[in-house]
Amino acid sequence: MMNHFLTNTEMASLVEAIKIAEDHSSGEIRVHIDSTAEDNFAAKAFGIFKSLDMHLTKERNAVLFYVNFEQHYLTIIGDEGIHKKVKQSFWDTIHDEITAQFVKENYYQGLKDAILKTGFELKKYFPVIGENINELPNDISFS
Repeated sequence: MMNHFLTNTEMASLVEAIKIAEDHSSGEIRVHIDSTAEDNFAAKAFGIFKSLDMHLTKERNAVLFYVNFEQHYLTIIGDEGIHKKVKQSFWDTIHDEITAQFVKENYYQGLKDAILKTGFELKKYFPVIGENINELPNDISFS
């Protein structure tokens, strides 16, 4: 899978950022990079969310950052457990911050900052009680 937007080192660092973001929270964060030229990205993003089993977490508190760099498309999908607690304005702000970084071609920094801020937000509403089980892999997925 060719990726001209993030180096292998940056991708490994994003996986590390996900681990840090998920520390002290039961929330789950994933990044999916899509390189297809489909036009219904919203439907595709929801399909990916489901295919990654992100709707199956115990507290329904998974977040997907779905990015198609070539098509300049970004969406953030939070499961229903998150929507009950985190305001839409939070996601709008994160979306704007990532987009502002992407415009400057700071793809890595935009995603890393968003992942860490999301983790901080998840810790407020989904603190770890007992063992922190990693319900979903932290690796970046691709289509």
